[in-house]
Amino acid sequence: MMEPRNSELIKKDILDALETVIDPELGVDIVNLGLIYSVDLKEDGLCIVQMTLTTMGCPLTNLLADMVERSMDGIAEVKKVEVEFVWEPAWTMDRMTSYAKMALGIH
Repeated sequence: MMEPRNSELIKKDILDALETVIDPELGVDIVNLGLIYSVDLKEDGLCIVQMTLTTMGCPLTNLLADMVERSMDGIAEVKKVEVEFVWEPAWTMDRMTSYAKMALGIH
């Protein structure tokens, strides 16, 4: 039987997976855009991702939720993914990493 993995390694794998989810409108991943508010992996393998969008009422809500779920297919510890969209605190450009700002030409 495999040794259980350290929760920090699993969390890194989850964040790495989320970095593969590219916002179709902006062309930058959702982690660097600052759209991920929290990730919580329960003992039963349920991974709850709290995220927001750059604008409320974004037509890509369902598409992004599906992309988030699919991004974790290769992580053995994640059995099910639930994406919760939150609007508080509201997203601002301040949440973006310097990488995202450079990619979008924001200084």
